[in-house]
Amino acid sequence: MGDALNRRHFLQLGGTLAAAALGRSAWAAEEAPRKKRAIKKAIMYATIAYPGSVLDKFQAIKAAGFEGVEPMSHMPQNEVMEALDKTGLKAASVCCSSHWSKPLSDPREKVRKEGLEGLLQALKDAQRYGATSVLLVPGVVNKEVPYHVCFQRCVAEIRKAIPQAKDLGVKIAIENVWNNFITKPEQAKDLLDAIDSEYVGWHFDIGNTVRYNDPETWVPVIGKRILKLHIKEYSRKKAKESVDLGKGFAVRFFEGSNHWPAIMKALGDAGYQGWGISEQPGDQSRDAAALKDLSDRMSRIFASYEHIN
Repeated sequence: MGDALNRRHFLQLGGTLAAAALGRSAWAAEEAPRKKRAIKKAIMYATIAYPGSVLDKFQAIKAAGFEGVEPMSHMPQNEVMEALDKTGLKAASVCCSSHWSKPLSDPREKVRKEGLEGLLQALKDAQRYGATSVLLVPGVVNKEVPYHVCFQRCVAEIRKAIPQAKDLGVKIAIENVWNNFITKPEQAKDLLDAIDSEYVGWHFDIGNTVRYNDPETWVPVIGKRILKLHIKEYSRKKAKESVDLGKGFAVRFFEGSNHWPAIMKALGDAGYQGWGISEQPGDQSRDAAALKDLSDRMSRIFASYEHIN
C-alpha cells in the first residue's frame, strides 16, 4: 500500500509540474515580444519634387524618415554613391529609365536592342548602388503590337539579360503599369512562368491595379515572386469624375480606394518582407513638411500589418 501511495504521489507531482510547465510556456508565448514583418520605407527618386541636387534630395528624404531611395538608371553613378554614403540611405531598387521610350516590345529591332542595352545598364547601376533588383516595364500593347506579340518579345528580350543579371547578382523585377499588357494577376504569373528564371520576379505596383481590380487579389497569385512594392494610392471616385483616369492618382494615402488592411494582410500571408517604395505625386514631396507627411502616412499603412510570431 505504501508503494501505491508513493506511486500516486509521484504521478500527482508529475501532473502538477507538467501543468506548471505548460502554464509557463503559454505565459511565455503570450508575453514574448511579437515581431513585425520587415517593411522598410523608400521613395522613388523620379517623384521627389524637393528642389536641389541629388544630395539635397537624399538629405531631405532621410530627414523625413525614409530609409531608402529608388534611383533612376543612367544617373551619374559617382554622384548617387556620394549621396548614399553621406546620408546612409540604401538603394531599394533601380528604375530602368529607358523602358518607356525604348520598350522591349517595339516592332523595330533597333529599338528593342537599345531597350535591352538600357536594361543592362540599369543592372550595372543597381549592382554599383547595392540594390538587389531593377524595375522594368516589359513592353507596351498598342495598335502595332498586339498582346501575344508583346508577350513573346518581352520573354525573348528579358531572357537575353538574365546572364548579366546572374553575373551581377541583381534580379529583374517586372512592374505592372498602364501599358495595356498585364492587367490581371494570372497574366503576371503566365509571363513569369514563360521566362522561367529565379532572376526574374515582380515589382508589384499597388496603385496601378486599382483601375482594373483590387490589389489584394494579386498577391496570392504572384506570392513569393514579389520582389519589391510600389506604394501608391488611387481613387476610383476621382477617376470617374474626370475624363482623365490618371486623376485617380492625385490623392494622398487613405484618400483613395485602396483597402490597405486587406492589402497588407495579403502581403503578410504571402510572407513578403522588404522595401515599400512610395510613388506618390510630386506635390507630396515638394518640401520638408510634405515629405514628413508622406513618410508618416506610409508608416500608418505599414502599421496595419498583422504581427507574426
